Amino acid sequence: MSILTLLFGVLSGCFLAVLVGIIGSHRRIGFGWAFLISVIFTPLVGLIIALLTDPLPGGGQRWGCIGTFVAILGLLFLIVFLMLVLTGGALIAAV
Repeated sequence: MSILTLLFGVLSGCFLAVLVGIIGSHRRIGFGWAFLISVIFTPLVGLIIALLTDPLPGGGQRWGCIGTFVAILGLLFLIVFLMLVLTGGALIAAV
């Protein structure tokens, strides 16, 4: 298995966990707990748990500081992934 395949799997799992966290931010579980459950178990389990919790009254969101942290971290991983794909893994061979 190549390193790019492994990296793509990890990044896609993190991306799905962020999406579950966004769904959880509209519910009582919040972004952080939904994201953490999705990372520890699977995004499918996190989605089920997030959807089983009650929605927030008034349609508000619960982000906290972890939402900003995860968004910045996700963008950094996306940039690294795109650099690896566009260079054909030359960055790994140079290191």
